Amino acid sequence: MRAAVGDRLHVHGRVVGTPDRSSEIIEIRGRDGAPPYLVRRDDGQEALVFPGPDASVEHSQSQDR
Repeated sequence: MRAAVGDRLHVHGRVVGTPDRSSEIIEIRGRDGAPPYLVRRDDGQEALVFPGPDASVEHSQSQDR
């Protein structure tokens, strides 16, 4: 998994009825875009995240990839 600042991290709910979570990546703590990521959730809380297989990265439109 590779990401850049400004990308969105989506963590899918693992239990029926649990909503997906979407967060903005505000800092990369790993090498070359690898986790862990410091994220800001939609409610304004910040957290250090080590995403698992239930997560995906949505790259921002402004990046040339």
